[in-house]
Amino acid sequence: MNPLSTSWDQQAFPVHPAVSFEFFPPSTPDMQSKLWQALTRLAPLAPRFVSVTYGAGGSTRERTHETVVAIERQLGLRPAAHLTCVGAAKTEIETVARRYWQAGIRHLVALRGDPAEGAGRFAPHPHGYSCAADLVAGLKRVADFEISVAAHPETHPDALSPQADLENLKRKQDAGAARGITQFFFDVEVFLRFRDAVVRAGVSMPLVPGILPVTNFQQVQKFSARCGASVPASLVRVFDGLDADAETRKLVAAHVAGEQCRRLQSEGVNEFHFYTLNRAELTRAICHLLGIRAAAAQTISAALPDGNPAGD
Repeated sequence: MNPLSTSWDQQAFPVHPAVSFEFFPPSTPDMQSKLWQALTRLAPLAPRFVSVTYGAGGSTRERTHETVVAIERQLGLRPAAHLTCVGAAKTEIETVARRYWQAGIRHLVALRGDPAEGAGRFAPHPHGYSCAADLVAGLKRVADFEISVAAHPETHPDALSPQADLENLKRKQDAGAARGITQFFFDVEVFLRFRDAVVRAGVSMPLVPGILPVTNFQQVQKFSARCGASVPASLVRVFDGLDADAETRKLVAAHVAGEQCRRLQSEGVNEFHFYTLNRAELTRAICHLLGIRAAAAQTISAALPDGNPAGD
């Protein structure tokens, strides 16, 4: 019997978790169509918010803005726009933030950001923000945005040490961040150790685990190498031999991510942020396993009033 569908499971996890979804702005008409198909499929699950990323080097700034505003106006969802420090002066970033505020967007995700591909290590713009904490402070001066920031269970690749990375997270909180959304991870123990370390470092804002459903295992290995996320040997074994078997891979991926979320729930976590890669099927299946239904959307929203995050 599937352990995610037993009566014991329903008793152990009577409260459906809150969820949020991350998308990236489309670069072609075909990708635009796929994005809106994914959004339409996931919208009935009443996500806490949906975030839209910023391309490396700030390359998608205008497309991100257009997508965020369209999500709010056409779907009635609560969007969160990514903003980064890369490739822009403070005045440019503040102008973009004001445009969001004027369009009714109240939630931003403030990140240092990655340099454009081939540009090497991050270097701040001569007249820009040097780090995410400074960006958070600057955005709070523009308007009273709700601001989410990144958190790194396995330490940011550019951090001098795990302790320095925790101190940086604390600075982001002190600058006005409302929650930390973690980089994806696959080992639940990694998150639990990080959560304990965060508390010891004086960080009290909610910490929301980032969940990456495995649509393409080779691609995930590349993502992980770039961001410093470990890939457990057990995960390698589970996906071994499935490169050419997409249907079985989807079933396995849904089960793996569902079990990861259930283990986190058993440790008191009740909010998840899904990196969708603009695909709805796996994320919707995982949410179904977690008991989230379109019919329960109103209950979830009522349980999480605006401005009072649960988790993280």
